[in-house]
Amino acid sequence: MSFLRALLGRSKPARPDLDALFALPSAAVTLEAAAGFTPTGTGSVAFRAAEGKAFADLEREVTALLDADGGPPVETTADDYGYTWLVLRSSTESGISDLVTDVHAVNSSLENAGFGPSLLCSLTAFADAEGRTVALVYLYKRGTFYPFAPLGGQRRDNALELQVAAAIGGDLPMEQDKSRWFPVYGAPGL
Repeated sequence: MSFLRALLGRSKPARPDLDALFALPSAAVTLEAAAGFTPTGTGSVAFRAAEGKAFADLEREVTALLDADGGPPVETTADDYGYTWLVLRSSTESGISDLVTDVHAVNSSLENAGFGPSLLCSLTAFADAEGRTVALVYLYKRGTFYPFAPLGGQRRDNALELQVAAAIGGDLPMEQDKSRWFPVYGAPGL
């Protein structure tokens, strides 16, 4: 089959590596040292909700799991494009490691239940002393990260995104194809 794929110019899609999310705490240290951005304690997971009882039950189970034992509050919202966002807000005292663990748990639960193809992305928010925000976005289907820096409305700070990518490129698998750095305007938690 690989010969036919090569003959037709098709490549095998990259496999998501959810364990790459665990590199975020290291990238956060680098990002703070290089550009002054610190974690806001907010992360989110975007997915296309499936119809049916199985998916609704899974969504309730994931929310209950995260809310248990003093976990971060979980908020569910929908965007204009039909994606559901689970937004996790943790205290900055608990650190980004706990937030990353929770985001990983959401992604893993959806993937293990067979809803991996429904996952779009996960993001972790950062802010600096000037009030600028940037998100490190994990593209599930590509297994890579990219920065997104909104300016308000439908504008983004491309220069800041490139600066952030250069600063943390050694810590995270960065998306090399910049045309895939999709804007996530109005993403909950950003």
